[in-house]
Amino acid sequence: MAACHTREPIRLGFIGGLSGRVADLGIGGRDGALLAVELRNTSGGVGGRQLELIAEDDQQATDIARQAVARLIDNKVTAIIGPMTSAMAVATVPLANTAQLLMLSPTVTTTDLAGMDDYFLRVINSTTNYASKSANYHFAEQGSRRISVTYDLRNQAYAESWLNDYRKEFEAAGGALVAVVPFSSSDDSNFSALAQRLLQPRPDGVLILANSVDTAMLAQQVRKRDAVVHINASEWSATERLIELGGKAVEGIVIAQFIDRESQQASYMAFKKAYLARFKREPGFAGLLAFDATNVVLDGLAAQTSGQTLKQAILARREFAGAQSRISFDAYGDAVRDTYLTTVRHGAFVRLQ
Repeated sequence: MAACHTREPIRLGFIGGLSGRVADLGIGGRDGALLAVELRNTSGGVGGRQLELIAEDDQQATDIARQAVARLIDNKVTAIIGPMTSAMAVATVPLANTAQLLMLSPTVTTTDLAGMDDYFLRVINSTTNYASKSANYHFAEQGSRRISVTYDLRNQAYAESWLNDYRKEFEAAGGALVAVVPFSSSDDSNFSALAQRLLQPRPDGVLILANSVDTAMLAQQVRKRDAVVHINASEWSATERLIELGGKAVEGIVIAQFIDRESQQASYMAFKKAYLARFKREPGFAGLLAFDATNVVLDGLAAQTSGQTLKQAILARREFAGAQSRISFDAYGDAVRDTYLTTVRHGAFVRLQ
């Protein structure tokens, strides 16, 4: 008779790059989502039902990502946490829309998906916020007037959105982009030649819009050729892997990002302690944001009323408490949260602003 009362778990999906060059981002996101699910299960789940996370690897490839989302839809997940990159979101959001399935991304920032009444939500700002903050700092604080930029075509939706926002702000202030050099991330990327091209016009600064591995390797090549040029990057690269691989070459790099690793806020310290105990490593921004995104979904499910969709439940509430900062959704599911300007100092991320 006991089996008759067993209730099916609520299934949640996760999609991110769990292998390859961007695996640190995807694995951090998966583990943050898993921690949120496990903690909620220990307190009774949602409505007395336990939760189950089904993780899919998109391999940072559009066709594989679409197949992964299709499998999650077939598995009748209640919502999808992810993707973790803008390129994969642009490729898969149409599938979520057709299935009328909520997709809540921890880390997608492209403006291509902003201001749309669809099934895609996110717990962070669009690229405009991070790019503008960076451009202003580079111009006013670093004194840079000439910037060389490189960006990864494998996350084109993100990188070009970020670059366009940066260009507007930097040029409006009186600066100039003296070189814009795209590349495609792969094991065969020639970072020596790329560094040479970026430094050829003698810029004041180099801006890298790429994942942590490529940013670290390119920074090393830039530093071999120029000991004083400013090296800057975007929030995509700001995982612990950047410092691990970049070493001295990434000391002083400036990045606007979503996480204040120096925070002593009680909710953040509790999250960090639980993450370290569970996974034996720092959560980074991917773990934090996926933890927040999953909790938004779980809180939305708990608040959902009869006849109300999960999306409606989340947008009706609008305000959610993240582990480190509040998350405020607008009518389209685009969120606002705190942004921190950081640098690497003595092998650690520290706040500048």
